Amino acid sequence: MNFSRRKLLSIGTAGLAGSLLPYTPLMAQTKIGEFTLTSLSDGSLTLPASLVLGPIPEDARAGAIAEFGLGEVLTPPCNVTLLQTGDRNILFDVGAGSEFMSSAGFLLDALDDIGLAPEEITDIAFTHAHPDHLWGLVDDFDDLLFPNARYMIGQTEWDYWTNPETVDTIDKGRTTFAVGAARRLSRIEDNITFFKDGEEVLPGVAARATFGHTPGHMAFEVRQGANAMMILGDSIGNGHIALAHPDWKTGSDQNMDMGAATRRSLLDQITHDQIAVLGFHLPGDGVGHIERAGDGYRFSPV
Repeated sequence: MNFSRRKLLSIGTAGLAGSLLPYTPLMAQTKIGEFTLTSLSDGSLTLPASLVLGPIPEDARAGAIAEFGLGEVLTPPCNVTLLQTGDRNILFDVGAGSEFMSSAGFLLDALDDIGLAPEEITDIAFTHAHPDHLWGLVDDFDDLLFPNARYMIGQTEWDYWTNPETVDTIDKGRTTFAVGAARRLSRIEDNITFFKDGEEVLPGVAARATFGHTPGHMAFEVRQGANAMMILGDSIGNGHIALAHPDWKTGSDQNMDMGAATRRSLLDQITHDQIAVLGFHLPGDGVGHIERAGDGYRFSPV
């Protein structure tokens, strides 16, 4: 495989940090009717396990760590969704870019490896405005990386991150999230469309409110007739605790109570309707089905 300078620099830095990870550009491709959905790897994150496990009672936490073989560091994948419908190339989120983590930010390389230039992206819909989903919007000079795209985001999510009071009211550990989101969203304020729960944002694509991880987080249901796939974003944030114990609070959600309630509701819908999923942080390429397993659920990759 030939690596671009960006790949070499990023992977090299990750290696120095002790997290040298293989770069896999095209993760998976599936069909929903005439639509083609591709899971593209933006790399992975390197996070302290306490971010997810911290709010869990100590006795339950120890059992979960043993059950899933979790260590002190979690390295969830970052799976960006590309939807192609006729002459439209639609991204759901834009990855982390070059300023968040050296182990992430490979979306442009992934697009290049499937022969798609950033200028060919026609639409971008955001699940939410956390760094690993938004910061790939601009390059190191704050120029837009997808200059010909039109942008869409939930009204509630936009209002929260563009509110100048957010930087002072958000959890102190997420202050940089607020500053980074406001800076990047300001670059598209003249080219943004807002939507609400249940609205069709594009033909065959409906928004599904999944508030809790962030105040205005959205999932998207892509449907053609009886065939459907739910683009989850971070509404189901991992393939272990979030599924086996969906009612447990997780520190990765800004509103932990709401996040847990949303997760349970969404999982009930997905399993009842037997909808395929593509999860940003689900294992591997994030593509598969979610099934009931006792009092919880489990992910079955395709």
